[in-house]
Amino acid sequence: MTVTATSVDESDQLEPKAAPGSRLARLVRLVPAAVAALSGVLLYVSFPPRTLWWLALPAFACFGWVLRGRSWKAGLGLGYLFGLGFLLPLLVWTGVEVGPGPWIALVVVEAIFVALVGAGITAISKLPAWPLWAAALWIAGEAVRARVPFNGFPWGKIAFGQADGVFLPLAAVGGTPVLGFAVVLCGFGLYEIVRLALESRQTRVVRRSAATVALLSVAVPVVGALAARGLVSDKAEDGTTTVAVIQGNVPRAGLEFNAQRRAVLDYHVKETLRLAAKVKAGKVAKPDVVLWPENSSDVDPFADAQAYTDIDEAAKAIGAPISVGGVVERDGKLYNEQILWDPVKGPTDTYDKRQIQPFGEYLPMRSLLGAINKNWTTMVRQDFSRGTKPGVFTMNGAKIGLVTCYEAAFDWAVRSEVTDGAQLISVPSNNATFDRSEMTYQQLAMSRVRAVEHSRTVTVPVTSGVSAIIMPDGKITQKTGMFVADSLVQKVPLRSSETPATKLGILPEMALVLIAAGGLGWAIAAGVRGRRAGFV
Repeated sequence: MTVTATSVDESDQLEPKAAPGSRLARLVRLVPAAVAALSGVLLYVSFPPRTLWWLALPAFACFGWVLRGRSWKAGLGLGYLFGLGFLLPLLVWTGVEVGPGPWIALVVVEAIFVALVGAGITAISKLPAWPLWAAALWIAGEAVRARVPFNGFPWGKIAFGQADGVFLPLAAVGGTPVLGFAVVLCGFGLYEIVRLALESRQTRVVRRSAATVALLSVAVPVVGALAARGLVSDKAEDGTTTVAVIQGNVPRAGLEFNAQRRAVLDYHVKETLRLAAKVKAGKVAKPDVVLWPENSSDVDPFADAQAYTDIDEAAKAIGAPISVGGVVERDGKLYNEQILWDPVKGPTDTYDKRQIQPFGEYLPMRSLLGAINKNWTTMVRQDFSRGTKPGVFTMNGAKIGLVTCYEAAFDWAVRSEVTDGAQLISVPSNNATFDRSEMTYQQLAMSRVRAVEHSRTVTVPVTSGVSAIIMPDGKITQKTGMFVADSLVQKVPLRSSETPATKLGILPEMALVLIAAGGLGWAIAAGVRGRRAGFV
């Protein structure tokens, strides 16, 4: 079978006409590029802190219009513009303290993956049921972006913009790949419905099979999301535990945070002692578990006697185990570590962060970058080392899975804690270096998606805000402000059952990658046959 373009081209239906060579004609040629970039901006607007999740659908509908029926070279350029429009504003927080250079460099690289997806979509856009292949191809692009370079950067996954959306329950079905796939498929399906409607209006012919596929592309994700609501529950399966989330705050925002190590530790000790006084006065329920954020003790308590004494005093005062976020040096290596601090026994267990942040916690290509600019190497003086094992602390009988900050963006890092027995997930973070940017809200949305994905309560203790307690249905029940000292105390459910997403792990993502590869293979084979037959 030879696959050819439809008889009515999209540009004939939707692009304005102008005489060749005229000024208007030149402007018309810029319309697809402008729409691609603005569609990317529209996708960005759908992300937190805004709750306009539904804008992702018209964003992908417009993206489908600019790509369908064009050459792969055009798709490469249009995809790159879409990526820039999306990622430039989404990741602006990466340059809050270090200037625009790293931010722009990151976006320039990450947009390449979107460009390649754009080129691929143009190739499969002439296939029957093209929205299916195109949506799978987008998820394949996300899968690659989450792994390379430097172990990947999944920030900006479509799923992470859907914490307030109707599609959220699909996270429990197949994780972020299935949730993202449903959103993208629905967006491309919406465009296909409009395209076929305009085509039938011109030709007076209704292509029933194509129309059916277009309608299903919209209906199936919506119906699937409604059906998946049965997988979402906040009922306790293994009893409850009362958690306390401590936000000690920092003296100053910005990169100087690391120079304030003693003060930050003191702040978290002080806030814990303040909570202990409230408990003693009967104003607040006594917590079973106390959770401090990442970097709450950058003074190594194993090397600094005063830091050890201060943390021990806080644990004894509150009368509950504390998970302390520390920076620890061991055998000449640095670790971003969570320390389980028992009020009687002291430190009893540790978890070392496994997914460390490139250019933040370690410097790739250090010698090369140092030769270019020595200032870059001074920003990360010593690389952190990676942990090798999941971190699940047993705290007063509750199994708490630790996912430290950046790790929340990675599917495998969160799932490993749940499969290792975690009944509750904690995401200790330090956002002080990003000031009041949207980064905090983007990361909080990730934690909400993870709560539904694995049907677990998720706590988010942050040095400077926003700290929060999230139920297994993704709803935030308590949260703090930014750059304030505060604590949250709440009885939360413990759960041990596994969602389909937890059980399936990477399989849904692999399936979508294979679907994308199959679509590309079909499109390439059809193009080769067409050229041989003289049709192209």
